[in-house]
Amino acid sequence: MRGRQRIVIMFAVAAALTAVAVLGYAIGALNTLELSSIDTRFSIRGSQPSATGQVAFVGVDQDTFQHTGLRWPFPRRYDAAVVTSLKRLGAKVIVFDVQFTETSDPRDDNALVEAVAKAGNVVLATDAANPRNGQTKIFGGGGILGRIHASAGDSLVPPDADGKVRRMYYEQEHLKTLAVAAVERYTARPVPASDFPGNHAWIDFVGPPNTIPSLSYWKVLQDRRVPPGFFKGKIVVVGAYDASLQDVHSTATSGSNLMSGPEIQASSIETILRGFPLTGAGVVGDIALIVLLGMIAPLVNLRWRPVRAFVSAIVVAVLFALAAQFLFDAGLIISFTYPLLALMLSSIGALAVNFMAEAFERARVRDVFSRFISEAVVDEVLETSADGTIRLGGVRLVSTVLFSDLRGFTSFAETLDPEVVISILNRYLSAMSDAILDHNGTLVAYMGDGIFAVFGAPVHIEDHADRALATARDMLHRLRDFNTWLETEHGGKGFKMGIGLNTGYVMSGNVGSERRLEYAAIGDTTNTASRLEGMTKGTPFQLYMSDSTYTELSEKPDDLVFVDDFEVRGKQTAVKVWGLVERDVPGVPAGAQAAAVADAQK
Repeated sequence: MRGRQRIVIMFAVAAALTAVAVLGYAIGALNTLELSSIDTRFSIRGSQPSATGQVAFVGVDQDTFQHTGLRWPFPRRYDAAVVTSLKRLGAKVIVFDVQFTETSDPRDDNALVEAVAKAGNVVLATDAANPRNGQTKIFGGGGILGRIHASAGDSLVPPDADGKVRRMYYEQEHLKTLAVAAVERYTARPVPASDFPGNHAWIDFVGPPNTIPSLSYWKVLQDRRVPPGFFKGKIVVVGAYDASLQDVHSTATSGSNLMSGPEIQASSIETILRGFPLTGAGVVGDIALIVLLGMIAPLVNLRWRPVRAFVSAIVVAVLFALAAQFLFDAGLIISFTYPLLALMLSSIGALAVNFMAEAFERARVRDVFSRFISEAVVDEVLETSADGTIRLGGVRLVSTVLFSDLRGFTSFAETLDPEVVISILNRYLSAMSDAILDHNGTLVAYMGDGIFAVFGAPVHIEDHADRALATARDMLHRLRDFNTWLETEHGGKGFKMGIGLNTGYVMSGNVGSERRLEYAAIGDTTNTASRLEGMTKGTPFQLYMSDSTYTELSEKPDDLVFVDDFEVRGKQTAVKVWGLVERDVPGVPAGAQAAAVADAQK
């Protein structure tokens, strides 16, 4: 798989997986996790003091039952006394989160109605209203609230899908909610419906239960132990606090505890007074985040290797989590789960694309290179390659170059049919190629019946000269077997071979284009090896070796003899040449090599 194809496929996979995350966001597939992440952000932020100091809470708790001996619901004359006491203590708005929609003892009912009328600042709760006009049955309905200067608000606190309360509503059944009605009474200004997108807004809880300043109901009732100015100028919410009264709920900050309904109302009022400190990023903002994080994986994979890119994605996830918390502390709730899902899916997708691409590429490398490099060298190339692609190039290594040529094959081939010629040539080249590959040589090129190989490139090996010499010996041995077969099958007299070995720096790598690549080894070392091979013509030697190769040999065999210093075309100085003395070589008279050496050394 080519680099450009890999990039296109990677971005296509990332886009598809990001679309999955967007779809999950649209249908709310992970909303429970998303909401839990908001709870975690509340937990990390921790409690914070009331920013306005304008809200207080009066709770009906166990202390109230113990000090008063009353049973719930209390006779309404006690609620009337609390209203009167709170008005005297300076409460600007009294919010009673207790239902007074049914009649009780007439004297108690009248006492409460009179107290509310005298206070002139009471907001009363209900959980049911006429869905057509928002009218309530508080104190029997019929417009009595207007006559006693009281207001009504819906006190229901609908939970999210997971059963936790996190949001307040603007209105329900055409009746404004208790928190909205209380703030409007307090400020004498309407609360805009636009502050509640989709009819709801996030409650910015200042902390877990008991965070908002509170006093027990009985203390207010008996006007005892009330700190001076505790209620002065404030909105005071009155309601059931004890869990036995069943008006308790799980919230974003309650943890394993539960928060009472009146305290939730107090937190909602506080949130409105503070100007809705928590706002959501909105659908557009959340989807933009999902797309952004979904595209990070292919982008980092353009620069880094798969494993490092995956680690980078993890780092991005951590940074995103920190950013989400920072933004939450600043008042912005962004989607957390779905962008992370997009990042995770696209990272896994990019990793899969990379591994598949590398698997395909490695298979292609193995297929291509195993034709001219031994399996052991191919494995080493793949292990050392940065990404498993064909990038054997740009290396300059000390290597030993081998050139060989089959003497007289061209004139022999002219007398045979092409099919026979190709068959004979393939048999010869197969035998010689096996000799090269068996000794971990690199088969660079075929040149008709000539062969170009290098030892010590593209992967460096210490004993490249020894391997080259061993290969040359093996080739000569295989040539004898080939000649025997040729004589038997085609009546030929056999051939001689010319081999040149030279050691030095070789520049090697792939050359060509993406459509056609060839491995090449170039430099003066290569040229000299080719010249030495050619210089064996007309001599008793089938192998010439330069002194640079001879010097690199770990052991100096006795069948290598110094021939002479030869002028080599392209070289400014003479090259010391060594020849291989062969014994019982067909076509070479006994002693001919020794005689030639003796003549050369006179």
